[in-house]
Amino acid sequence: MKNKITKAFFLSVILAILGACTNDELTPYYDQRKREIGKVAIHGYNALNDSIQMRVNGKLIEIGKDKNNTAFVKKIEKDYDFVFFNDEVKTLVITNKKNSQILGTYLFTNQTLSSSLYFYAKEDLYIDDVSFLKPGILTQTGTAGFKFLFPSLNKYSGSSYKGTLDGIITKSNGQVLGTVKNISKDAPSDFIEFAFSTPAAIKMELVKHGTKESYITGQKVIVALTMANNKSKQIILEEKQDANGKFSGVEGVINLADFFTF
Repeated sequence: MKNKITKAFFLSVILAILGACTNDELTPYYDQRKREIGKVAIHGYNALNDSIQMRVNGKLIEIGKDKNNTAFVKKIEKDYDFVFFNDEVKTLVITNKKNSQILGTYLFTNQTLSSSLYFYAKEDLYIDDVSFLKPGILTQTGTAGFKFLFPSLNKYSGSSYKGTLDGIITKSNGQVLGTVKNISKDAPSDFIEFAFSTPAAIKMELVKHGTKESYITGQKVIVALTMANNKSKQIILEEKQDANGKFSGVEGVINLADFFTF
């Protein structure tokens, strides 16, 4: 009887240890492999029509404690713990749930145990670099600031110009507020800051860098913007097409600073 009680007690201890583990993998207590805990802080915004899912080495990341809830929508803030065994690599894959399209793939190792991941997703647009998402810092009160990124540059316009762009920003009365330089599809533009005034509606003409010539031959490209007092915006520019698939202009309605806190 004493042996049975001892064995039962020993088994209950082992089960308690395993049950208390909250990491992404469970291993026997006698596993002698080197184990290290890593963490990734996931900050995202899903503007797709469909939800997204995230997998680590094929295992779905759950929302809260509900194992059946793995579909992320809108704003996403999730801390996820890894268990690294020896020099194991963890692969995090973000996909569109409906069609399984891979949106982003990220590798994590024990060389960096604490990481941050930022991304913004919508139809035909995926941005995943903090430097792209972070707005400029205002240097004084009573001003408005802007940075720009143009991922779809030349997507519908068919322009042959491959250089960076400048944006000449003016008020409705024609007063020039400033020129933001080095707008491109691959990196954030320079930061521009100017005094806020009303009306808040302003416009920006896109031209070839260092000139006043449109990047589309024979066609002016004007982007409507709105400045906000004491606020800095990180605007995503998008080439648009009409119902016939022809270039119809450029919009700047997505402000990434609305979706993230840095």
